[in-house]
Amino acid sequence: MQNTIGGLGEFALITRVTSQFPTTDDVILGPGDDAAVVAAPDGRTVATTDLLVEGRHFRREWSTARDVGHRAVAQNFADIAAMGARPTGLLIGFAAPSDLPVAWAEEFTAGVRDECAVAGGAVVGGDMVGSDTLTIAVTALGDLQGRAPVRRDGARPGDVVAYTGHLGLSAAGLALLERGIDGPAECLSEHRRPSPPYARGAEAARLGATAMLDVSDGLVQDLGHVCRAGGVRIDLDSAALRPDPALLEAVAVLGTEGPGAAAEAAVALMLAGGEDHALVAAFPPDTGLPGHWHRIGSVTDPAAGAPGGGGAGDENPVTVDGRAPLNRGWDHFREG
Repeated sequence: MQNTIGGLGEFALITRVTSQFPTTDDVILGPGDDAAVVAAPDGRTVATTDLLVEGRHFRREWSTARDVGHRAVAQNFADIAAMGARPTGLLIGFAAPSDLPVAWAEEFTAGVRDECAVAGGAVVGGDMVGSDTLTIAVTALGDLQGRAPVRRDGARPGDVVAYTGHLGLSAAGLALLERGIDGPAECLSEHRRPSPPYARGAEAARLGATAMLDVSDGLVQDLGHVCRAGGVRIDLDSAALRPDPALLEAVAVLGTEGPGAAAEAAVALMLAGGEDHALVAAFPPDTGLPGHWHRIGSVTDPAAGAPGGGGAGDENPVTVDGRAPLNRGWDHFREG
C-alpha cells in the first residue's frame, strides 16, 4: 500500500518530497544529482551537523511531523547564526521504519520548507534509508559574508554578556508535556518549534561580538564552553534575567506557589533549560547594544574565581550572583 513509505518506495518518496523545496540564489545545483553545488561567495563555508532521534529529541505523540521539520531546521541553522553567519543550505538524512505513513514524511517536509523560508536557507540534498528508529540527521551550511567567524574562545575579562531570543520557554513546555498539563501556548510552541533569532547572529558579528553560541543545553552549561575555550569566568546577574510572562504562568501551572517562588523557578529554567536556541554572546564593554539584546552578566578574570579559572578542569566556570548554580544544564551522556 502506498500510504506508507515502504509501500511508496524510496525513489518515489524522494521525488515527492524534493518537489516541495524551493531554491535560492545560493543553490547552483540542488537535489537530484550525486551531490549538490552551493555558492560560497565568501570563499569559506560554515558547516555543522546535528541529529534528532525519536524518543530522545522528539515524540510523535507530543509533536506533529510539521513541528519536527521546523525543529530540525531551527536547531541546525541556529548553530550557523551563532558563528555570525547567514544560513544557506541543508542536507537531510532521513532514516525511518517502512511503516511510517507517507503523510508524516510529507508534513515533515512542509515544516522543513516553512522554517527554511524563515531562516533564509534551502534544502540542497540528503539521503533516505530504512531504520527501526526514526532518525533525522541534518548538515547545515552558512556564509560569513566576508566577516570573521564569531568563535567561542574570544571572550575577555571586562566583556559584557548578553542574550537575544527566548530562555526557559522550551524547558517549561517540555515539563508541561511530561506531566500532561495544559499550559501557556508560547511554552508548548517554543518546545515543539524553536524560534532562533537567526539574523541577530550576523548582527552580533557586526557589533563586534568576541564570543557567541546558541543556547541548546542550558545557559549556564553553554556559557561554560565559552569560559573553557577562552580561559575566563562568567558571572551572571539573576536580577537581570527577566522571565517572560508565559514562563511565569507555566511555572505557576506546574505547581510553584507564591509570586517569589514562581519568579525563582522561572529564573532557574532560564539558567538551566535548553532548546530555545537563543543566542548568547560576549561583547566589548563599550558596545552599544540594541534593545533586543539583554545584558545579563560579565566576563571576569580567572584569577577572581575558584581554582581552575575557566580551564578544562573547572567544574563551575559560570557563577550566578557569585555562586555556583545548583543545576548547570543538559549533558547527553551524563546520568541524572
